[in-house]
Amino acid sequence: MCSRHLRCSLQATITTLSLLRGKKTEWCAFSAEREALPRCSVCQLPKTLLTASCVRTSDPYVKFKIDGKTFYKSKVVYKNLNPTWNESFSYPVQDLEKRLLVKVMCPLCDKVELDGVRVALSPWYCRYQWSKTLPLRAIASSSAGTPTQRGLQPDALRKRQLWSAVVRVTLVEAQDLSVDGQGDVYVLFRLGNQKFKSKNLCKQHNPQWREKFEFNHFPDGPDVLEVEVWGKEGRKYKESLGTCEVDLSQVPVNQQQLYTHSLVPSAGKVVFLVTMVPCSGVSITDLWAPPLNDPNQREHLMSRYVSCLKNSFKNVQDVGFLQAKIIKATDLSAADLNGKSDPFCVIELGNDRLQTHTIYKTLNPEWNTVFTLPIKDIHDALEVSVFDEDGDKPPDFLGKAALPLLSVQNGVQTTYMLKKDDLVRPSKGMITLELDVFFNPVRASIRTFKPKEAKFMEDNPKFSKKVLQRNVYRVRKITRAIIHSLQYIKSCFQWQSTQRSIMAFSIFLFTVWHWELFMLPLFLLLLIAWNYFQVASGKVSYNHDLVSAAQLGPGPTCTPPAKGLMEKIHMIQEIVVTVQSLLEEIACFGERIKNTFNWSVPFLSSLACLVLFVATVIAYFIPLRYIVLIWGIHKFTKKLRNPYTIDNNEVLDFLRRVPSDVQKVRRGRFSIDLFGVCLHAIPTCSANASSLAWRNC
Repeated sequence: MCSRHLRCSLQATITTLSLLRGKKTEWCAFSAEREALPRCSVCQLPKTLLTASCVRTSDPYVKFKIDGKTFYKSKVVYKNLNPTWNESFSYPVQDLEKRLLVKVMCPLCDKVELDGVRVALSPWYCRYQWSKTLPLRAIASSSAGTPTQRGLQPDALRKRQLWSAVVRVTLVEAQDLSVDGQGDVYVLFRLGNQKFKSKNLCKQHNPQWREKFEFNHFPDGPDVLEVEVWGKEGRKYKESLGTCEVDLSQVPVNQQQLYTHSLVPSAGKVVFLVTMVPCSGVSITDLWAPPLNDPNQREHLMSRYVSCLKNSFKNVQDVGFLQAKIIKATDLSAADLNGKSDPFCVIELGNDRLQTHTIYKTLNPEWNTVFTLPIKDIHDALEVSVFDEDGDKPPDFLGKAALPLLSVQNGVQTTYMLKKDDLVRPSKGMITLELDVFFNPVRASIRTFKPKEAKFMEDNPKFSKKVLQRNVYRVRKITRAIIHSLQYIKSCFQWQSTQRSIMAFSIFLFTVWHWELFMLPLFLLLLIAWNYFQVASGKVSYNHDLVSAAQLGPGPTCTPPAKGLMEKIHMIQEIVVTVQSLLEEIACFGERIKNTFNWSVPFLSSLACLVLFVATVIAYFIPLRYIVLIWGIHKFTKKLRNPYTIDNNEVLDFLRRVPSDVQKVRRGRFSIDLFGVCLHAIPTCSANASSLAWRNC
């Protein structure tokens, strides 16, 4: 019998999809046969097909997915609610613990996702013939602008986008996990198309995360919250450590529920909290009937967030309210062959997304749509994106604008230039918006000191030499600023300017002698106030830093194009060498500290013990204020006592004598076999041998 984790072949046959009239339940029947290797066959798919909102029929086809990747798509059966396919295919499966996702799609109305079902492959492994009836359910999407929502009529599109509740999940810990070896472990939460991934922790039997996530729950969406624990080793290899599910329809409203679910099929448990909170304030209306046009509604919002602050500590999650009027766009890029586009607009605030309907065959669309959204964090930015609808293909990106909520002028109709997806390079076209933001300053301040909301799980970022170059430039700029500050302080010790050094010495003596703990926040407060007056008076401007960062943004138009291939190679080589040197310095610094404590060099470790003992005795008998005064007087008068003295840092000079791990290997004695293969290394600093000894086996 084959092991469960051996590679197997998934063989499926799509036969029919029939309409069961007069029944609300939708069924999907599967059967499987098994020969030498696990093999499955989808024999029959009777169900009640949903009709697309824009027509009274459907053009269905079936998609098969494993681990988020589509590996087979059937042919399209046009204008038929009782389609027959008679197709067969096979696909190699690496792990039978993964779930097979079967989706019924409709390309006629731009890939409307009619229904779907998730099927576990593990039951197919252990039987020669397997048959079961499974319910199909409509899979709602929280991502506006996806193919599941484009092409619908405005009323159907609005109803499909509005969520009715927020599911708050707090991941606490896992217990008794069956993990071995090195690597990381993380938890993946999934509700429909919404996915959250926890942070990676080192593999252990009882990892603790203490993280919080929020999902939007749609009235017609799935009610099953899927939880899966994953183990990861390296960049590519990962395995599922077990799954569990929570039926959200059984979760009481506004009551926190503790779940300790056992993982299937592996051993272990996962502990998390779930709270279902009703959500209000999400709406999509037309321009002639916005909610804030009602005086009672506006007065209610003013009293709820702005006027009355006595209830600010109640329901601190309700920070504010946003109304966004998406009026029009002008001079958009032409994405179709006829010189026109089919634009629609998507707004994103955190993980909340809404979209307008599509205006066909125009470069100057007028949507005249009003969105309202609750504000969870006043420091978020409203991202407005424009896409071109492209039938059953992914939409084409036309432009984007990001608007910080704190910079919004209420009730002012403003036109913004569109940018590329990186929000740095300009794109063609402009968009006209009118925004209104109401927020409670007390709740917003409290939310500022809470963890920032995690984003939905996205694809892994790809390498970009432009982004790498920009980040290296940013690190260099910060490093130069720090070095410049240190050189300024150093100039005070070296008496390069007598007036400056006398003033610094006097301030040092006065501050140390009268030092109290409250002076630290007071100093930072005075520094921030000083910068405010400098900026307000126009003496200092930091916009040149933003311009420099924008010039190094990713894209061919932000930096002058290289003249030849060799210049590009030299540029990449310079960046890689810089990163390599920085990583080497950090690694050597950490390894030298470690080797000081683990007696890699007994003389240096003994010397460190002696110095620390003397420092302990001095700190015990002499107050810290006097020690700092003596150190400062020594630093300030060192140049006066010996004008030709060499500046140094005693601690760093000591650490430079401690060898790093690489230096220990290079300076060690090796034992090799007859073929020259290194077996082990013996550091010379801890051995009595005075020369390199070669020993043969």
